[in-house]
Amino acid sequence: MKRPWRARPDSPDAAGRKKKRLGGPSRQNRDAAQRFTTARLVDDLRHYQAELEIQNKALRFSQTAAEGAYERFVTLFSCVPLALMVVNASGQILENNARALALLRPLESDPPLAFLFPLVNETHLSQVMQGFSTATEVGTCELNELQFSGASNGFFTGDLHIARIDNAQDDAISFICAIIDQGPLIAQRSALQASADTLQQRNAELLQSKTRLASIINASLDAIMCVDQHQRIIVFNPTAASLFHCPEDQALGRSLSDFLPDAVRALSYSDITSHAQLGEMTGITGDGEVVPLDVSLSFEHRSDGDIVTLFAHDLTARKKMEAHRAALESQLRESQKMQAIGTMAGGIAHDFNNIISAILGNVELAREDVQADSTVATSLAEIDKAGKRARDLVRQILTFSRNDPPHRSPLQLADVVFDTTRLLKVTMPPNVNLQVDIDPQTPTIMADSTQIEQVLLNLCTNAVQAIGKRKGTIRLKLGHTRRLPEDGTERRSGLRGQHVRLTVSDTGPGMSEAVLQRVFEPFFTTKPVGQGTGLGLSVVHGIMRAHHGKVEVQSSPGNGSTFTLYFPITDNPTPFAPPVVVPSPLVPSQAGTGQRVMYVDDDEALVFLVKRLLTRKGYAVTTFTNPRHALEALRAAPMQWDLLVTDFNMPGYSGVDLIRDVRLVHPKLPTALASGYVTPEIERDALAAGANALIHKPNDADELCSTVQKLLSDCHLDSPAN
Repeated sequence: MKRPWRARPDSPDAAGRKKKRLGGPSRQNRDAAQRFTTARLVDDLRHYQAELEIQNKALRFSQTAAEGAYERFVTLFSCVPLALMVVNASGQILENNARALALLRPLESDPPLAFLFPLVNETHLSQVMQGFSTATEVGTCELNELQFSGASNGFFTGDLHIARIDNAQDDAISFICAIIDQGPLIAQRSALQASADTLQQRNAELLQSKTRLASIINASLDAIMCVDQHQRIIVFNPTAASLFHCPEDQALGRSLSDFLPDAVRALSYSDITSHAQLGEMTGITGDGEVVPLDVSLSFEHRSDGDIVTLFAHDLTARKKMEAHRAALESQLRESQKMQAIGTMAGGIAHDFNNIISAILGNVELAREDVQADSTVATSLAEIDKAGKRARDLVRQILTFSRNDPPHRSPLQLADVVFDTTRLLKVTMPPNVNLQVDIDPQTPTIMADSTQIEQVLLNLCTNAVQAIGKRKGTIRLKLGHTRRLPEDGTERRSGLRGQHVRLTVSDTGPGMSEAVLQRVFEPFFTTKPVGQGTGLGLSVVHGIMRAHHGKVEVQSSPGNGSTFTLYFPITDNPTPFAPPVVVPSPLVPSQAGTGQRVMYVDDDEALVFLVKRLLTRKGYAVTTFTNPRHALEALRAAPMQWDLLVTDFNMPGYSGVDLIRDVRLVHPKLPTALASGYVTPEIERDALAAGANALIHKPNDADELCSTVQKLLSDCHLDSPAN
């Protein structure tokens, strides 16, 4: 009979307890052996068997789980969007996924993917080797922005993540490596960095712009104020503080109505959304003083309320300048009068001298026809005395009226034009032809005759200077029309309906567009220094504005210039009455021996008088009112005359020109030049042309006869026959 099995005390049983050893000294202890029965042993076996089955199930489950985990690992290793490789310590690539192959060896023609280290740029190779050492010691290592060779993909930048793989069955160390392509991230980071740099630059520019704007506001010569939606001041620059006599800290927060009440009313009445020019307004300073301002504004729309910026320009200086300019314009008009005296003196003297000469000559002839003791002789003596006194007065400087404000009265403009042209004809150079076209039905205007004469003289003087030494024509045309042309250099409202039109045109060189734009500016002139003040046309412009009229100018280079004056018509008509020249009575002759005298003058009354006077004195007189006709007569019969006496100032052909041409026909013919305004220039030109004497008008009969007799006597003494 076999002995029952007993567990050894020093060996573990299925439950982890030590099994009792069989045999030995304990066998002798029969009381202990009896405790282990057969049933107990069977139960232990069953228990052991159940535990083994549980362990087997656990092993099978673990095996299944391990197989599933492996499959999942393989799937993850293959499908993860990262380049994964299993690399040993020598850098040999044991496993790699498709992403690694696509990144590092994209083409079949690329070399096989065998080792990791040749894929790394030489500059980063030592860093990678150090990374593997670090991963061996601590388990992981991360290297950033390394250069890798992607074969046909070229070089790219990526991060390398190294993780050590722990393998208990094998002492060889292996690593799993992940390569992350950082090219897109680096490009995005570069773009973000560029955006950040741009944003930083824009912020700096914005700060600089704000600083510059603040500097501009503070340095502006105009007052700048900003108000919120409640019209409370939030910006008040230093100019505004100086203009309104209020410090900035005291102005901030105050209502705009404290300084610009007119602007507040304009803002409430007007629907302004962007920019607006409010025009001239009145501002109130902190001291209560009134300041004229030119105000404009700008709207800035904000979510928290609109901001209105107002710009106020101080007009105080301009108002003072305008008042000063008005005073200067008045003074300049007076200065123009004085300047015009020099131009008009010759014409005035010539015109009055011809009249006085006719008076004195006819008085002399009348005295010869009456008895010396008669009452008529006494009256003639008084007339002779008054005429000589008038002759002396003509030689003095003539002045215009006093410096009074312009006095406008109903005026027939044709009268002014007629009188002015009489002065112009005798002062105009011989090379300039003056043409006048006056409509006798021209209506009456309200004007100051003296100022209108000044306008005509200024325009005609400019025309004469524009023509210069060339032959040219100045034309004055007076008429009326019902409507104004739509275009013109100078535009002025206020002319409605019928008006008078006076045109002054010349055949000069004309003006360019640049000159036309500035033609009415004060002190603007195209003449050389010392030959013009630049005030003539500005005075014309000012006078026309004072008469509620308009002035236009049309000109182009080579086509002359045309100035058109427009005057509003008054309701008080004044008929045009041209002056009538009364002829002088005939006087018989007295002395002389029949010498033949040619007398040339454009004044018919004076020609008529001289012919009668010299004929009575015994001379054979031939007279001409046209110097060209006189020259033709001399050419036809050069030896028919013994003396030539000619007036200087004749339209289109002066006495100097006549003497010069006569010298070519009859070099030895005595000649005398008569003028009521003999300047040094006239005297020099006359003597250079060959004149033998100068006769100053006016003169009485004895003086004229003695001069004629002296010239004839001198010529007779110089003759070879004598």
